[in-house]
Amino acid sequence: MPDESSERDLRGFVLPELGQLLETGDRWEPFRLLDRFGKPVEPTRLYLRELAARDSSPLTPRSYGMDLLRWFRFLWALDVAWDRATRNEARDFMWWMKIADKPVRPHWRRGRDGLSDVLPVQTGRLAPGTPNPVTGKPTVGVKYASSTRAHCETVLRQFYNFHLDSSTGSLLINPFPLVRPGRLTQGRQSGRDGKHRDQRAGLYRPKVPERIPRRIPDEMYTEVFAGLRSHRDRALLAFWVATGARAEELLSATQGGAIVGQQIIGVVRKGSRDYQELPASPDAFVWLRLYQEESWKKGVPRGRSQPL
Repeated sequence: MPDESSERDLRGFVLPELGQLLETGDRWEPFRLLDRFGKPVEPTRLYLRELAARDSSPLTPRSYGMDLLRWFRFLWALDVAWDRATRNEARDFMWWMKIADKPVRPHWRRGRDGLSDVLPVQTGRLAPGTPNPVTGKPTVGVKYASSTRAHCETVLRQFYNFHLDSSTGSLLINPFPLVRPGRLTQGRQSGRDGKHRDQRAGLYRPKVPERIPRRIPDEMYTEVFAGLRSHRDRALLAFWVATGARAEELLSATQGGAIVGQQIIGVVRKGSRDYQELPASPDAFVWLRLYQEESWKKGVPRGRSQPL
């Protein structure tokens, strides 16, 4: 249990920019977490290798690595070893993420000192966190989003569970525990009999509000489509609206995946990495054909395995 007598005052705490998550370009170790001295952080190296071995997106180690970097920076600032962290540190970290502003990093044009270039102040921009009046999507806020905090809590809890199972270091407990059995959580659901069923969740996991579906008025979509200057972009937008596939999935499709007679397009899904055929609209294939005829005349190679 947290020792209430050891409360920290985090009002003026600033997360130090120590260490980094390095993209190595090595398929066997795509990402490496380095400490303040540029040395690999061994506990994270073992965990990221475990993630890379799983059937997950190639970007998963990067996403998890950024959460681990934030946590280790917090521990380094408190001078607490990773395997000596308790619920005190976990509680304070999640509370800090809830209250504090996100670190403000200098623009790449300004340099590290922030003085090399002076960028003009842009006027007419929405305030941070304000929903877009057309799509309803909020702009990036100054605080950590609840989804970011929930993802971070899950990553850290799994990180410590991995090392507990592996008996790594002097780790005795997971500082990010689950809610004790019998206590209802924010993730509870109702069964068929109308009674709530317990779903164990992280003790410090925030409640994530249900997302409102993104939207765009028909007239705005028509305006965007009319502003496109190539058949390729028109085909991409038409397929995106018709299938709901991610841009990465559409851009990695092959020519053999577009089956015009059945009006379907095959993509590799980001999460599962499974191949899936998605129904698309006839106009998407019309724009695709116009683009293909145009590109083939310029010498773009044909073939079922060639990029679409």
